[in-house]
Amino acid sequence: MNELFKFIDNSKTAYHTAENAADYLTKNGFIKLEESDSWNIVPGQKYFVVRDGSAVVAFVCGSEDGFNIVASHGDSPCFKIKYNPEINVENYCKLSMERYGGAINYSFLDTPLTIAGRVAIDDGDKLVCKTFISKKNFVIPSVAIHFNRSVNDGIKLNPQTDMCLLEGLNCIGGLEKELKEFADGNKIADWDLYAVSDQKPFDCGYGGNLFCSPRIDNLTSVYASIVALSAAKPKATAVAYIANDEEVGSITKQGAGSTFLYSVLKEINGSLNGNMRAALADSFMVSCDNAHALHPNHPELSDPTNKTLLGGGIAIKHHAGQNYTTDALSSAVIKNIFDRAGARYQDFFMRSDLPCGGTLGTTSSTQVSVRSVDIGIPQLAMHSCIETACKVDYKELVKGLKEFYSCRIKDKASDGIVIE
Repeated sequence: MNELFKFIDNSKTAYHTAENAADYLTKNGFIKLEESDSWNIVPGQKYFVVRDGSAVVAFVCGSEDGFNIVASHGDSPCFKIKYNPEINVENYCKLSMERYGGAINYSFLDTPLTIAGRVAIDDGDKLVCKTFISKKNFVIPSVAIHFNRSVNDGIKLNPQTDMCLLEGLNCIGGLEKELKEFADGNKIADWDLYAVSDQKPFDCGYGGNLFCSPRIDNLTSVYASIVALSAAKPKATAVAYIANDEEVGSITKQGAGSTFLYSVLKEINGSLNGNMRAALADSFMVSCDNAHALHPNHPELSDPTNKTLLGGGIAIKHHAGQNYTTDALSSAVIKNIFDRAGARYQDFFMRSDLPCGGTLGTTSSTQVSVRSVDIGIPQLAMHSCIETACKVDYKELVKGLKEFYSCRIKDKASDGIVIE
C-alpha cells in the first residue's frame, strides 16, 4: 500500500501518471519503444510505448496468439488553468479556471491544492514538454456562512466566479515567475496546467482497512495493472493500456477512443507474423475503472439486491444499456479467473431509476472490438477531491489481474470458451 500511496501522491495529472508508470516499467525490465521508430519485437520480452506524454501501452509478448488487455485511465476530475489567468480584486490575485471532467465542485474548496501539469519549453532548437508541480500550495476559499446564511440548505457553485484559485496577495505574475524559474531561462511556449489536490493519501478510521486519497479513481486501477503485468507470466500477449481523457469523453488521440491501442496491437501481431482477425477473436479486455460502494449515510441510493460494499472485493459492473461492456459470458470468464486466483468479487448494478455513468470499455470497443468486462474496486465519493476505498479490495484487484494476465482465453464461439 505504501507504494500505491507514493504513486498516487506523485501522479498529480495524467502526464505525471504516464511518466511514473514509465519509470516503474523501466525499473521492472520493460524496454521503451517510440511510435515513430520501426519495432523489432521478441517473444517473451517486455515493452512499453507512450503517446502524448499522457497515455501508455505496456505489454509482455506471449508465445501464443491473442491479447489479454487491462484498460484504465490516468486522468481525474480537476480544474484547468486558463491562459492569461490572472484576475486582480483589490490586493488579491486569483487565477481563472475551467472544469476538467465532472468534479464535485464544493470538495475543492478550503483544501490544499497545487498547480501541476506540463509545460512546453522552447530551448531555441526544439520544443520540449516537461512535467511540472508547483512548490506552493493554494486554496479556493469558500464564502463564510455569515455572508450566505442558507449555505447549509444547498450550494450551487459557478465555475467562473466561485472556482478561482487564490494566487496570493500583491503577487501579480507569481505563476509566471515560478514557470520562468522552472524553464531555466528558456522560453515558455505554452502549458497544460491544472489545480489538483495536494492532500497525501492517509489511513482512515479504526481497523486499518480504509484509506482516503485524491485520484483513487482511477490511479488504483492504473497501478494495479502495471504491478500485475510486471509479475505475470503470460501465454498470450499481456497488455496494460493507460488512457488519458476518460473524464472528458476519451475522444482524443491519447484517449480510449483513439487508434493508439489498436495500432500497437496490430504492430505486435505483425511482428510475430500472426493473423490479426484470429488474434482479436481470442482476445479479452478488462475495462478497469472503479465502482460506487454503498454509502453509509445513503444506502437507499444503491440497488436494493446488489449491494456493493467496501471490503467485499472487486466489483464486476453490469448495465442493461451497455454503459458497461459486461455480459453473461464475459462476467462468467472473469469470475472463473478470479476464483482460480482466490480473489473475492461482487456484482455491481445501479439503481434502475438513477442514470449510470460510463467508462472507457465501451469507447475502446469502437476501436478494438473484443470480448470485454468492466470491473473496479468499490469506493465512496467518486469525483470528489478526496475519495475513500478499502485496502483489501485493492489487494484483491492485483491478485485477480495477475491471474488474468497469466491465463490463455480461447474463444471457440458456439463451442464455448476455454480458459487455460
